[in-house]
Amino acid sequence: MNWTSMFFQNWEGIVRTLIVGALAYTLLVLFLRISGKRTLAKLNAFDLVVTVALGSTLSAILLQESVALAEGMVALTLLILLQYAVAYTSVRFPAFAKAVRSEPSLLARDGAYCEAAMRRERITHGEALSAVRSAGGRDIEDVAFLILESDGTLSAGLKSN
Repeated sequence: MNWTSMFFQNWEGIVRTLIVGALAYTLLVLFLRISGKRTLAKLNAFDLVVTVALGSTLSAILLQESVALAEGMVALTLLILLQYAVAYTSVRFPAFAKAVRSEPSLLARDGAYCEAAMRRERITHGEALSAVRSAGGRDIEDVAFLILESDGTLSAGLKSN
């Protein structure tokens, strides 16, 4: 085993990474500016998946010599166009939006857990109480509502005293 190849293989690979990386980064920023803010919004699970896919694709462009810059740019463009198409269609067709996006779920109301919703969403009492404490409450009895939002965050509204 050649231990030095684990740390350094050749200058060609480093130069390729520098050139392709700078170009890919520049083109990705340009594509994202053209496509709008929504492309990288983490409004729900679908948006998060697209964001992760963009990062994974950029990584492949940078580190895999078998992926040419042009191929990588086509892949990034495809992901951005598909994200745009889904967002565009979701705004115009509520049934489509419902099929690809999750809805918020009520997990607690008026100081009591909604146990069926907690099980369905796989949220533990400990996770719910953590959100209650983050909102300034002490226990579930302090809650007017606790909602699992579409983006996976927990929102707690406390009862007024």
